[in-house]
Amino acid sequence: MIALYIAAALLLLLILLLAISLIRTLRITPKKSAYEPAPDPTRAAAYGMKLSAMVRQETVSVPGADQRGKFLAFHRLLEELFPRVHQELEKTEIDGNLLYFWKGKSASRPLVLMSHQDVVPAEGEWIHPPFSGDLADGKVWGRGASDTKCSVMAFFQAVEELLEAGYVPENDVYLSSSCTEEWAGDGCPKLVAELKKRGVHPWLVCDEGGGIIREPIGGIPGNFAMIGVFEKGKADVRFTARSDGGHASTPKPHSPIARLADFVHDVETHEVFRRKMPEEVAAMFETLAPYASFPLRWVFSNLWLFRPVLLRVLPLISPQAGAMIRTTIAFTMQRGSDACNVMPQEASVWANMRFIPHQGMEESLKLIRKRAEKHGLETEVLQASDYTEPTDIRGEAFCLVQDTVAETFPGCAGSPYVMTGATDARFYQEICENVIRFAPVIYGPEQMKGMHGLNENIEISCLPGAVDFYKNLVRANAAV
Repeated sequence: MIALYIAAALLLLLILLLAISLIRTLRITPKKSAYEPAPDPTRAAAYGMKLSAMVRQETVSVPGADQRGKFLAFHRLLEELFPRVHQELEKTEIDGNLLYFWKGKSASRPLVLMSHQDVVPAEGEWIHPPFSGDLADGKVWGRGASDTKCSVMAFFQAVEELLEAGYVPENDVYLSSSCTEEWAGDGCPKLVAELKKRGVHPWLVCDEGGGIIREPIGGIPGNFAMIGVFEKGKADVRFTARSDGGHASTPKPHSPIARLADFVHDVETHEVFRRKMPEEVAAMFETLAPYASFPLRWVFSNLWLFRPVLLRVLPLISPQAGAMIRTTIAFTMQRGSDACNVMPQEASVWANMRFIPHQGMEESLKLIRKRAEKHGLETEVLQASDYTEPTDIRGEAFCLVQDTVAETFPGCAGSPYVMTGATDARFYQEICENVIRFAPVIYGPEQMKGMHGLNENIEISCLPGAVDFYKNLVRANAAV
């Protein structure tokens, strides 16, 4: 009888909590993301032509190769496209990497605008040749159009226009662009070392990463400014199984391939890493809640109740959202015997891991190493770096970026965002507490699919807004 009373009480409590959450949701005024770029065909066409020229200059970067000459050619193009920047700013070139200094009235809050020059290789059959820079269907087509020569063009153009207007920034401004970002090379670290040598500690760094994302989560239509506030860590790891080998006609049990297969299946089907919702992700859901369909609005605006459920279902709903709440591991390469009839003496599988702050590099690697040992595997960490410290989403720097988004893109909500990939911005964490990952261009499904894939492009209609964002950010960074 007591158990029945307890069950009834728990049921009543659940009904009460659901009723409270429902009432809270009904009190939220639904919103609609109304932002679309204002028509500005003259500027869009002019900026599109500049970006097109930049895309035509092939800047594929290859690890370990001396490609400075290729990037010097790209730099000469920048001089032609942005003459005032090169006349009035102090330029430093280090092995193909670029740093420009624009002296302001004060050095108290240096601002760094950055994005990379290099691009990934372009393979496969493209609608438009990958280095054509074709202007068609209102878009610039080609490798680098969206990742991320659009950002490079936009902040160079912003400074060009401010210089033409005779503007002097309230604080020092630096333009930073590496040529090794796509393979995590030493380009950006060289630029950071140069700033350290000069004693420069930026107050705010704005790199690529987030952007104006069209429908960031299914069921939330419209354009939203997703502002990256930290990056997950990453590692490349090799797992190796060994045996005495032998002829495949007399196979022994628990071969290296079989043990690796068991390990991969084990990791894929069992929970290895703990799920937890970072403060920044919770803030993202709360920001997006008013724009969501009613079921999502009910869940996102009542995390105090639905958080445990959301933590379970997010990876099933969206791999991107699921990656924001846990360390991930993706098995990407494998190797075994060189012949079908030979049992391998050694077989390996490689994986890429991404570390979340609540379970960082050391703990995550320890967990996966322990799981591998259960299957008789050796674990070798090929390279690893931990997550970056988050930018304070209530701090002045983040609020400045949000305010600049609101000023530049009326009706576009700004939200914190977790970078599941990697950018050069992480190198600036050493000398800057406020590192933001946000490219002020619109990325729809087509643009997202084209990054590192086929038919990369960017819509030219969003380029005037990108230029205006950087101009507004420079002007908003007033001296203190």
